[in-house]
Amino acid sequence: MSKRHETIGIKQAIRPEWLDKAVNLLLSGLDTKAIRAELHEYLSDRKGNGSTGERSANTRSFVVNNIMNIWVTPAKEILPLRDDALRLMQDKPDLKIVMHWAMLCAAYPFWYNTAVQTGRLLNLQEQVTQKQIISRLKEYYGDRETIGRYAKYVIRAFVYWNVLKETDEKGCYTQGKIIDVVDEDAIALLCEAMLLATKEGKSTVGGFVNSPALLPFHLSTVTPAILVNYNPRLNLTAYSSGDEYIFIEN
Repeated sequence: MSKRHETIGIKQAIRPEWLDKAVNLLLSGLDTKAIRAELHEYLSDRKGNGSTGERSANTRSFVVNNIMNIWVTPAKEILPLRDDALRLMQDKPDLKIVMHWAMLCAAYPFWYNTAVQTGRLLNLQEQVTQKQIISRLKEYYGDRETIGRYAKYVIRAFVYWNVLKETDEKGCYTQGKIIDVVDEDAIALLCEAMLLATKEGKSTVGGFVNSPALLPFHLSTVTPAILVNYNPRLNLTAYSSGDEYIFIEN
């Protein structure tokens, strides 16, 4: 288990266009130091709610560090996913939101787990509240003050990504936009990201397809063959129960 799974990490809301900026800088060939400097400049007057205004150096650093850990300097075990995601986004720019979501889940399992709890609640009811999501996260991580504070940033980000839609009641949300994902390469990379986001690092194919963490997406038909054929890092193992589990080949 990586320390990623114990770290909350996300201390500000992250907007998808900020990740677009990081990817463009990375693809331009700039080195790590130059990308960090460019991101600081870019985010100097951009706030999480989409408005413009001066940001403190402290809050800007939080966001820049998050973005660097997602795309520019991810953990070693995430690098193969990152490299393939970059190539896919170059060929198929319409998949960038899918790949941003994949990289965020892998780099920050707290994002993934917030999505899991949100998705589970929306599978049971039409509306979900911030309080309900935070309550479930505290059951998972423990009743720490930081859980509620940082979960609010992720939930706000879900709204900015159109994953959740605000209602007239403050702190209450409904399901947002759902994106159809039919590209087999994208689906196989999403699967790898979901495995990297979990402590167990394995899942049945059905468990992946029906994962509540995929709440902004609807996947086309997924079979074990599709996953292992389109992603060489994925492998299958059969259990005596007859279940087939997908896992990352080390």
